[in-house]
Amino acid sequence: MTESIRLTTPLKTSDLEKLHIGDRVFISGMLYSTRDAAHLRLFQLLAENKPLPFDIQGHIIYYMGPSPARPGKPIGAAGPTSSYRMDAYAPALIARGLKGMIGKGARNQAVKDAMKRYRAVYFAAIGGAGALISKCILSSEVIAYPELGTEAVRRLKVESFPVLVANDVHGRDLYEEGIKAYAC
Repeated sequence: MTESIRLTTPLKTSDLEKLHIGDRVFISGMLYSTRDAAHLRLFQLLAENKPLPFDIQGHIIYYMGPSPARPGKPIGAAGPTSSYRMDAYAPALIARGLKGMIGKGARNQAVKDAMKRYRAVYFAAIGGAGALISKCILSSEVIAYPELGTEAVRRLKVESFPVLVANDVHGRDLYEEGIKAYAC
């Protein structure tokens, strides 16, 4: 494991090419949060060759649906959700310029192939730490699909958002290599 790395969005391919699985990264800048229902809508827009409700070039999507915010706070608990549910949609978004995703759990081969081809990464956030993670979120604004409630698309301003590199642009997978490292 390396020293912590600090990245600011939008991400640059040159920064991502320096990352390796297991690297600890702190992200600052803007993230977009979406989940299953919003991903389906984004995918349909791409299939119809229509513009997305936000610019994904160089940006990161955080797979998360927050709990209600407490008074005076920008957001409630904001832990990651299982990423495999977005696997059907992720390659199309990566091909259009998405450079990063944050969630928990392994990705399928199609997503890993798209990340390697288009130079994108997948970051793992710590599941069960939603209240702690929310302290890194400075603001939260619904920017699309408010009728989806917690699954609406949100723009999040974050500072030092902690993640690990789970899949890098070199085709390596922390979930696979980590298991091999500790297998008997």
